[in-house]
Amino acid sequence: MTEISERYGRLADAFAAKIALVPEARWSDPSPCAGWTALDVVKHVISTQGMFVGFVGREIGDLPDPVDDPLAAWNVARSVVQRDLEDPVQANAEFEGFAGKTTFEAAVGRFLCMDLVVHGWDLARAAGLDEDLDPEDIARVSEQAAAFGDMLRSPQAFGPEVVVSADADEQARLLAFLGRRS
Repeated sequence: MTEISERYGRLADAFAAKIALVPEARWSDPSPCAGWTALDVVKHVISTQGMFVGFVGREIGDLPDPVDDPLAAWNVARSVVQRDLEDPVQANAEFEGFAGKTTFEAAVGRFLCMDLVVHGWDLARAAGLDEDLDPEDIARVSEQAAAFGDMLRSPQAFGPEVVVSADADEQARLLAFLGRRS
């Protein structure tokens, strides 16, 4: 396993744990993502796994309906990504990404891992779960978000930065940079 494979596995496990803790009555609650519910966040994260697998000519395959069983759908999608990360040939498959040529593994590390941290917080906020992010994840995502430059604010990505107080902690600063109010 590589560092990216291990990190993805850890973050995918954490996202699964959050899904498992969402009370049934909270799936339709609004999330910090404008116009999205808690379930919409999970459906988006699942579809993004499929999009990235598709970049290298593969498919997630049949999934349980996330409306009926969000955890089962997530577990199928993440298992495909994890399997491909653990196969050196699949992990090193190249494609033309948003910022030029990249590998599946590099794209997972740069985008999908970041997505799991941020949307994990979105899901936690929507469902009333623990919202604390790991300090190492905060530092890594802060660095990655800054590296995206103007692409970060492209349509259907992150909203405008939110102003926070000067004494805000690192998590609040990151979330504000990504257009979220903590």
